[in-house]
Amino acid sequence: MTWVEAIVLGIVQGLTEFLPVSSSGHLRITSALFFGRDAGASFTAVTQLGTEAAVLIYFAKDIGRIARTWLVGIVDRSVRSSLDYRMGWYVIIGSIPIGLFGFLFKDAIRETARNLWVVATTLIVFAFVLAFAEYWGRQSRTLEHFRMRDGVVMGFAQAMALIPGVSRSGGTLTAGLLLNLTREAAARYSFLLAIPAVVMSGVFSIPDVFEPSAPGTAAPSGAQMVVATLVAFVIGYAAIAWLLRYVAHHTLYVFVLYRVAVGTLVLALLMTGTIAAT
Repeated sequence: MTWVEAIVLGIVQGLTEFLPVSSSGHLRITSALFFGRDAGASFTAVTQLGTEAAVLIYFAKDIGRIARTWLVGIVDRSVRSSLDYRMGWYVIIGSIPIGLFGFLFKDAIRETARNLWVVATTLIVFAFVLAFAEYWGRQSRTLEHFRMRDGVVMGFAQAMALIPGVSRSGGTLTAGLLLNLTREAAARYSFLLAIPAVVMSGVFSIPDVFEPSAPGTAAPSGAQMVVATLVAFVIGYAAIAWLLRYVAHHTLYVFVLYRVAVGTLVLALLMTGTIAAT
């Protein structure tokens, strides 16, 4: 991997991780379009440690409060009705699907699912699902109304993002809207829900990123991996603040149009042989 490649992909990761446009899909497309190869699923997973570090810092007070309340609630019944205690369980239970499916379908996720025909198609298909959720959802429920059912449904939606092009934030936002949550409530839970799965995936992928098994995958040096992750962290931190402000006052239709445009472009490039699917 070249230094330009590492920095560009770090920027792309930071810009797209929290938007409902699929960061893994964008890393795959950027690698194919500008560098003629795939950076690999492990590279994506490790750079996500940078964006998740941004989440940990941005939501540090909320995370600390939830963690403390959850621990106290294990032995003290008086706090178990609080939102913070319940949110601790919602994040834990909601994280199970992506961990389970990620383990069961690890090889397919790293190889078959990264085919650009799959990426482009899922970008377009799930754009329309997001549009339907934006149109249909009543957005009448805040985090105070959040229940275990919501956490489970959004957890399964997050698991679908194991396929590049679906989008983890897009899937969880879509599910949240279909559950009649406000966009801001769905986004906040989405940020918290990502922490366990993304951090564990990134940590376990560190050994693989330097010795990729897929043919044609670019292997970064340790320094390049660190820089790419730091770049993703800085840009991702700014993206969190922007997205929370945006979803509080705007619809998600702009992301729907963007996904359809990018997916259509990739399909056109594949059909003309400009880029290779694998």
